[in-house]
Amino acid sequence: MRYRELGKTGLKVSEISLGCWAIGGPSWRDGEPVGWSGNNDEESMAGLRKAIEMGINHLDTADVYGDGHSERLIGQLLKEVPRDRLIIASKVGWFKGTAPHAMHPLQIRHQLEQTLSNLGTDYVDLYYFHNANFGPNDCYLEEAAELLRQFKKEGKILHIGQSAYNYADFMRVLPVTQPDVLQFSYSALGSEYDQEETNLFRWADERNLGMVLFQPYQQGLMLDKFDPDNPPQFGEGDIRASNGRFTRENLLDIREKLKPIKERFGSDTQSLAGVAAQYALAQSKHACVIPGFKNARQVESNAKASETTLSAEDVAFVKKAMQG
Repeated sequence: MRYRELGKTGLKVSEISLGCWAIGGPSWRDGEPVGWSGNNDEESMAGLRKAIEMGINHLDTADVYGDGHSERLIGQLLKEVPRDRLIIASKVGWFKGTAPHAMHPLQIRHQLEQTLSNLGTDYVDLYYFHNANFGPNDCYLEEAAELLRQFKKEGKILHIGQSAYNYADFMRVLPVTQPDVLQFSYSALGSEYDQEETNLFRWADERNLGMVLFQPYQQGLMLDKFDPDNPPQFGEGDIRASNGRFTRENLLDIREKLKPIKERFGSDTQSLAGVAAQYALAQSKHACVIPGFKNARQVESNAKASETTLSAEDVAFVKKAMQG
């Protein structure tokens, strides 16, 4: 396993870290599925233990992942592993409870305390605003940002993070939240963050900010896991059930794009995982990736992606194949 410094935080994280959304299991928000089906707690715990064995030291979770279930599983792990061996990140902003809004300051305070209780620890290394929705006209933005700075003073969080889903949202809230780390989706399929005017990697590098990249495999699409002639069916409470990317047409399109990748690097899942992870990591020396998992086998495959090395020529080849 290779390690990277997460920008100015000084945190040395495994370049392949773990996203712990899927192990939270099925869940809903406002009647819409926001979790994952097909999880098993024993297999999840085996995966977390495998992560330690493979040198993974950074686990990323959130209050909304299984409504605290993901956090509680990590809490079980923390009973077995010294706290200072792990870098734990959690988030607030999607689960509003009985508050008028998830970013209401009282709700944020409550959720942090609940997160710490779920994890069985008195601090988290990294605490994110899970999105850039701070209420109508950003009415909770300034108070929420000041609250996280207060949490730092209290020693309950060590570093502040900001997650968002597009460049404009980042630019709107970053001057106020002033995070140490950004989290966003990124893969070889490309995004607006590749464009000159919205290059978030360059923007963050200039400010020595860490970057945590989720969905480097695009929920398995980059690994060619699914049969286009028999598109996957997902269980209740699974966010992928409402995702239009798992259609026969899209699966065929991605499979076609992957053909030259397979010819150059190998067609097995492990080879594709290594290419997908390392392509994302190549965008910045301050970035790590957090692919998800449900079991020890998937964790081992994720970790072994650290053994893949891509040259600058390889990175350019992957970009041309996947993005044209």
